[in-house]
Amino acid sequence: MNIQSLRKQVSNKSGARARVTQAMFSEFKARLIPNGPHEEFRLPELESLAKIENVRLSYDIKDYKRDCPFLIVTIETEEEAERLIKRSILTRNIYELWGMGENYEQVHEQVKEKPGRWARYEHKSFKFTVSAFGATCSSDHQVHIINSFSYLGFKGDISLKNPQVQFGVLEDYGLDPYLPAPPPNPHTIYFGRLIASGNRDLINKYNLKKRSYIGNTSMDAELSLVMANQALATAGKLIYDPFVGTGSFLFTCAHHGAYTMGSDIDGRQIRGQASKSVKSNVEQYNLHGKVLDTLVFDICHHPWRENLWFDAIVTDPPYGVRAGAKTLGRKDPSKKPLVPKLIDGIPAHKREDYYPPTKPYEMSEVLVDLLEFSARYLVIGGRLVYWLPTIVDEYSSADIPEHPCMKLISNSEQNFGQWSRRLVTMEKFKENLKGEHATVNAKSFDYSLLASQKKDESREGETDSDKQNNDEKKPGHYLFREKYFSFKSGEKAKRQETWIRFKNKEKGDGNPSDVPSSSTNQ
Repeated sequence: MNIQSLRKQVSNKSGARARVTQAMFSEFKARLIPNGPHEEFRLPELESLAKIENVRLSYDIKDYKRDCPFLIVTIETEEEAERLIKRSILTRNIYELWGMGENYEQVHEQVKEKPGRWARYEHKSFKFTVSAFGATCSSDHQVHIINSFSYLGFKGDISLKNPQVQFGVLEDYGLDPYLPAPPPNPHTIYFGRLIASGNRDLINKYNLKKRSYIGNTSMDAELSLVMANQALATAGKLIYDPFVGTGSFLFTCAHHGAYTMGSDIDGRQIRGQASKSVKSNVEQYNLHGKVLDTLVFDICHHPWRENLWFDAIVTDPPYGVRAGAKTLGRKDPSKKPLVPKLIDGIPAHKREDYYPPTKPYEMSEVLVDLLEFSARYLVIGGRLVYWLPTIVDEYSSADIPEHPCMKLISNSEQNFGQWSRRLVTMEKFKENLKGEHATVNAKSFDYSLLASQKKDESREGETDSDKQNNDEKKPGHYLFREKYFSFKSGEKAKRQETWIRFKNKEKGDGNPSDVPSSSTNQ
């Protein structure tokens, strides 16, 4: 190998402590997307892709670590490995594993055990890469490592842009937050032949910053694409979003060939303004004929006939945070007018601009209705993929809604500190029988009490013990909106207090500790 060519090859490879994720098969290594906000999503997506492509995938769950981007998986053929990863968002690369160890002596020993596979690539153009997780690789270090594999005897040209075969050396230093600097040596080293890479370019294609029309609840491209994978979106399937908003899931599912449609109680988000709407996004992504239509109605008062219509339901239910959760009805039914209101001699409810009265839609009620709907209208094997917001300290696994004909596939958390949202995937495995209903924490939570328990005033007369017992009965997403804004108001008060302390200190107006606490009653 030519040293100058090697230096050119690695000149742009050094940098900050890299965070990458890879994978390997049959002895293949999967390089997953690095630890970050989506580390819990990586395995569910990989399992879903295996089901889509009918690939027999196996791995030792003990080998999977959330803070490590590497996983050894077993796949029967190289062709299956390519199919598995071709549309992956959270698995970056997959390699045929040639050797691994705690040091390079162990790696080279394993590679040399099978010299027969080197001959296939003797005269092909090739490329070597050296990357590190949790550390930085200098160009000199990379050249030294590449030279240590010179016994492979490759005689082809080094090609940086379009090699016929690519090899990767992956060093894992780990991420220890208590260490001031990376350890001097990696704790595990992998060497293998690159088989295929994931399709993270799609994130850029569907990037919200490049989208013609978005709203304040539009789901980002990466998670929308992951949800499409977990919904098993493929050509010919019919996928529905009952809280469609600006249609993010319609586009990512349709990208993979599925027919998509959505509905929403508020048609204003669908219609948009001027030339920007859900339709303009369909035109931007050239998804005519795949995104079928968007409709305006309430999921609780829908027009669907009793039938198994949908192969998947993919949605982000309203939390009542950025967009208020509403359902048709009146807060106080007793105030319903006895005589229809007339506008210009026309009953208000018959006018084209009529907007029916709505009432708040508590998150717990949303989930039960969503699961009931899914059980009735999904085909057997169809999936429900949705987001569940929850308070971190109050969440338990019992909060996930259940239904006798639906099974839980995965439950992955995206944490935001005091609150989080969980991506829940369920699959319908049997027919929905009459009398079967969705439940949430069924043994201890009665949803008939929702309305009466929404205000603290309704709990007057309860003892402290009673209140504690009732609090324990409620799921972490109960009254999520109220709890979310209580967090925000508390954070705002703390920021204001910090600012006052800073200004007083800057002016020398006394001891900053004299500033009253935000919790003090004034």
